[in-house]
Amino acid sequence: MNDFQLIAYLPILLMFLVAAGFGSSQVILSALLGQRKRTKTKLMPYECGKDPVGSARERFSVKFYVIAMLFILFDIEVIFLVPWAVVFKDFVASGNAAFIYTEMMVFVALLLVGYVYVVKKGTFEWGDRARVEAEAEARVLARQERLATMNAERKAA
Repeated sequence: MNDFQLIAYLPILLMFLVAAGFGSSQVILSALLGQRKRTKTKLMPYECGKDPVGSARERFSVKFYVIAMLFILFDIEVIFLVPWAVVFKDFVASGNAAFIYTEMMVFVALLLVGYVYVVKKGTFEWGDRARVEAEAEARVLARQERLATMNAERKAA
């Protein structure tokens, strides 16, 4: 049995030190040399591409949830490839490689069919139609915000 030597872990420690040093140096340099123009847009919170206007209780488009579910679905399916790749070498040694490989190709084909279906259905389209929907949603939110402001002013008066 090999003796445990702490010196064997020195490259890993060095990697962490270099990564931490690089990250902190970039933050410090950015703070020292970066511009400090505080605009209204820069001070707004960033909410995954949606302008944070209106109530926090507003309803999101169904498309937002569909994209989120598809991301999780395809992400989980791709995660299944990692353990398969790890144990595939063992199956090659045991002689079951053709069967296991065929099973995985069927799985990948089903994944591809699902992806093509989603693309053909237009779920990932963020073209003119999506832009028109977003602008209409922004107009509705702006109108609601104006009405809320006017109601608050009336109550205050």
